[in-house]
Amino acid sequence: MPRILIFSDLDGSLLDTTTYSHEDATDALAAIQQRGATLILVSSKTRAEMEPLRRGLGNRHSFIVENGGAVYVPNGTFPFPLEQAIPRGAYQILQLGTPYAHLRTALNEIRQELGDGLRGFGDLTLEEVMQLTGMSAADTRLAMQREYDEPFVIDGEGIAWQDLRAATDRRGLRCTRGGRFYHLMGANDKGIASRRLIEWYGRLVRNEGQTLVTVGLGDSLNDLPMLEVVDYPILVRKPNGSYDPEVQLPRLIHAHGVGPVGWNRSLIELLPTL
Repeated sequence: MPRILIFSDLDGSLLDTTTYSHEDATDALAAIQQRGATLILVSSKTRAEMEPLRRGLGNRHSFIVENGGAVYVPNGTFPFPLEQAIPRGAYQILQLGTPYAHLRTALNEIRQELGDGLRGFGDLTLEEVMQLTGMSAADTRLAMQREYDEPFVIDGEGIAWQDLRAATDRRGLRCTRGGRFYHLMGANDKGIASRRLIEWYGRLVRNEGQTLVTVGLGDSLNDLPMLEVVDYPILVRKPNGSYDPEVQLPRLIHAHGVGPVGWNRSLIELLPTL
């Protein structure tokens, strides 16, 4: 049987957008464990946010933070050295993103260029981020420990998406959109980070005489690069029941259900066929 690698977005996919619960994905999580598949969490969340989430899920695998800003690989995952990864505590870390301080400077420049409607996490108070996310104060503090990605909001209708993209491009940066926020980041994305893990796991399974099958699940534009690099890309419905119209792929599987309900149903249907 092939080794199955599942890359999953969190908010709006594995986790409910409002409650941040994965209760509706319980059956698929059990099926993943029973099949011996590897679940890789891929998110715009920070390392500080993702470590307690991983513990709550009982997940001990590699994970990707801040829209591909860094890949965290637990020590001992691979029996060979990882190119460009640096050891830090319990992990080998591949840093792909731009330092947060540089992103903050760039966002301030873009705001001066396009107007005052841009507000990043670094401009918001704890209470404002809590109101935007619906998270507790403790969880919000973890979310504000940014290293490689600056989430921001656009107040009003005065800033066009194409102008925003052009302003970030001129600075050698990228802009994308997640479930709640726009994100300013460097020359990284979820696909670049996922591809590196696919390369490493592919080398591992070939050494063991196996083949590798990859699955990806997400709900927003910032998930598109990740969905592009897997064998089975799955698009999860938004809270209003729609699919993100900007996520288009020839092989795209549309999950029948919102958030973790669709996440659960699509994997329950797919896993027995792999």
